[in-house]
Amino acid sequence: MPAAVGTALGSVLRGDEEPPLTVPRDPAREAARRELSKRMYHENDPSWFQRALDAFWEWLDDLLSSASSGTPGGTFGLIVVVVAAVALLAALWWRLGTPRREPTSAPALFDDRPRSAAEHRAAAEAHAAQGHWNQAVQERMRAIVRSLEERALLDIRPGRTADEAAAEAGRALPAHTDALRTAARTFDDVTYGGRTATEDAYRRIAALDRDLERTRPLAGSTAGTTDAQDRNTRQGAAG
Repeated sequence: MPAAVGTALGSVLRGDEEPPLTVPRDPAREAARRELSKRMYHENDPSWFQRALDAFWEWLDDLLSSASSGTPGGTFGLIVVVVAAVALLAALWWRLGTPRREPTSAPALFDDRPRSAAEHRAAAEAHAAQGHWNQAVQERMRAIVRSLEERALLDIRPGRTADEAAAEAGRALPAHTDALRTAARTFDDVTYGGRTATEDAYRRIAALDRDLERTRPLAGSTAGTTDAQDRNTRQGAAG
């Protein structure tokens, strides 16, 4: 027993006499980095996608926490606000339809094929019979404008828009000014605004067409239209 103790003490004393093992800081850091970079230490690490997802959810949680703390009613109040905003956007989408880029200038009412008012009416009725209300509305509006040209209440002017035709016709037929503007707006919404026409919209424009046929212009409203009548005779319908 004393011999063993002596041996142990001797070893300790000899170890104390030797200088301790020291490694400079930079090599030690590099050695630790190499050791920890071994795959065995990272087998259970989350993937980059999981790390990104965790970061996103952490960001979203912080955002919602900040928003709920600043909203009356806390989290419940925030939920109410979000639901109300979604409902408002849905109502606007339903009312206004898909957002579309507005044309810089309204395209012309007619295409390049000259047709009479009767031909436009026949085309409108054919589309209506098949339930094609967009095309029916377009053709009936064209029939209205072509009829006014044929009656010399409008000059034949290539490139005229529906709004321009309605404004000019309203001066000759003031009792129908509002109806003409509404019809032109419906035509533009269907043709250029991405709206879907309804049967009621077509019936209103068709009724306006019939009313205009029975309406006589105000006295003096046809003054200066002799040239237009001559052009009608020479050119026919402008398309």
